Amino acid sequence: MDITIKITDREGIVHEVQAPTDMAMNVMELCRSYELAPEGTIGVCGGMAMCASCQCYVLNDVALPEMGQDEDAMLAEAFYVKSNSRLGCQIPITVELDGLELELAPE
Repeated sequence: MDITIKITDREGIVHEVQAPTDMAMNVMELCRSYELAPEGTIGVCGGMAMCASCQCYVLNDVALPEMGQDEDAMLAEAFYVKSNSRLGCQIPITVELDGLELELAPE
């Protein structure tokens, strides 16, 4: 089953994308698959919560998984962090995310 996620890219363009819930993907991988950021500027560490290149801002009230220690520690060192910052690589795509709205943080 696919869900709909709205992602505002770093140029300010809003993309409404379909995300599969049956492929064990995360938000960072979704952004890469739709080429919403230039190659090599998102998911640099491969989804290990070690670089913050996939940092995004959660724009609406959708239930997300709890932030883990690795994600929290990485965001403590990252630039452009806001109270609604999350790492896309740490948000698995599930049915509960239907309607999620995100904005990619600046590089």
